[in-house]
Amino acid sequence: MGVTGVMSRISELQERLGLNPAPASTSAAGGTSGTTFASALASVAGPGTGTAGAAGTSGGDVVAAAKKYLGTPYVFGGTDPGRGLDCSGLVQRAYKDLGIDLPRNSWQQAKTGRPVASLDDAKPGDILAFNSPVDHVAIYLGDNKMIAAPKPGDQVKIQSVYEKPSAIRRVIDTVPAAAVQDMSALRPAGLRAVSTSGLTGVPYADLFEQAGARHGVSPKLLAAVAKVESGYDPRAVSKVGAQGLMQLMPATARGLGVDDAFDPSQAINGAAKLLASHLREFKTVPLALAAYNAGGGAVHRHNGIPPSAETQAYVPKVQKALAALGG
Repeated sequence: MGVTGVMSRISELQERLGLNPAPASTSAAGGTSGTTFASALASVAGPGTGTAGAAGTSGGDVVAAAKKYLGTPYVFGGTDPGRGLDCSGLVQRAYKDLGIDLPRNSWQQAKTGRPVASLDDAKPGDILAFNSPVDHVAIYLGDNKMIAAPKPGDQVKIQSVYEKPSAIRRVIDTVPAAAVQDMSALRPAGLRAVSTSGLTGVPYADLFEQAGARHGVSPKLLAAVAKVESGYDPRAVSKVGAQGLMQLMPATARGLGVDDAFDPSQAINGAAKLLASHLREFKTVPLALAAYNAGGGAVHRHNGIPPSAETQAYVPKVQKALAALGG
C-alpha cells in the first residue's frame, strides 16, 4: 500500500471513530502527525494484557491497588478479597481494579507483559515471579520490597524480596524503549552457580535457598538432608519406594502438595515444609531429623529419637553432612 493508500485508510478510520477529519499536520520530515488518531485508537483498543496498560495508569497505581488488600487472609485458590486471596489472586485483583485483565495462574502471569532484565531495573507495579516452575508471584514496591500473599496461615503483607526472582514482568510500561534482557535471570533454577548462603558448588543450591527462605528452614540443613537421602540424585528411588532428591514417600508427597517428587523444585519445597513442621513441633534439629526419617508419631512414642538402627544412624549422618557445609 503506497502513501496515498495509507492516508486514505487513516482518514477512513478517523471517520469511523468519529474524529474531526481535519487536514493532518505534516512534520519536518514530510510525515503525518498521527497523535490525535493514535490516541483515539488507543482509547477504543482497551487495556488488554499488553504492556501499555490502561490510559494514564502507572505502576504506582498498581501498588496503591494492591495495598488496599493488606491484611487479607491467604486462602489457596482465593480470588475474593472478602474471603481471602492467594498470591496470583492478589496480583490479578490489583490489576483488575485498574481495568487490566491478567491470567489467573502464577505461571501465566510470569509470561504477561514484557521481561525486565533484573531487580535493579524493576519498577513499582512490576510482577515478580519466583521458582522454576513458577509457583509464587508478588508486586514490586521498589526499594527491594514487595507486596504478596505468601502462604497458608499468613496474610497479604509487605516483605523484602527474599530471593532473586526467576522472572520479572512489566505490564504497565510508560517507557516505549525495548528492554535488554539479562537471560541469567531466566535461567532454570538449580543451574545458577552463585550461592548467597555458603552453598556455592552444592547441586540445587538456589532451590535450597529459596525453599529455606520460604519456610524458615536453614538451606544448609536442607542440603545436608538431600546429601544423606539421595546423594543429590533427583531420580533416586529407595527399596521402600521413597522418591527423588529428598526421598519423599508418595503419600507424604501428596500431603505436602508435591505432585512430582522427582522434580527437584517441588521435592525441596515439600521437604522444607515438612522439616519446618517438625522443627516447630519438636523444637530441636535432631528430633526434627528423626521425625523426617521415622515419622513424628515414632518420635512421640519413644519420647525422643526412635531406637531403630536406621534412625539412630540417620540423625548423626545428617548432622555430619550439615557440619561439613558449615552449618
